[in-house]
Amino acid sequence: MSEFSEKDVQRSVTELETKSASAARLFDIRRIIGLLFVVYGVIVTIAGIAPSDSSLDKAEGVNINLWTGLAMLALGLFFLIWLKLRPAAPPPPPVGMDERQLGGH
Repeated sequence: MSEFSEKDVQRSVTELETKSASAARLFDIRRIIGLLFVVYGVIVTIAGIAPSDSSLDKAEGVNINLWTGLAMLALGLFFLIWLKLRPAAPPPPPVGMDERQLGGH
């Protein structure tokens, strides 16, 4: 005989699926991309606030660091807002299980 009942196995599977869904939401690619663009956008924008004359001459008078930094900030914020408005959906419950079997009361 098995030392675990079918109900114990189903409960364990359900708990693991819940933890897996939480990890998937935590490592959503939109969060990673958004945070990286925001961090790099801040760095490049700061570099573009007070450009040197030589860097302006290289870019033919355009403050490229400032504009690129602001664009990176906008893109990073877009990804983070997108993540907030449309979070990753949790997986559907297994087929054929009702709430009592999933550990609900």
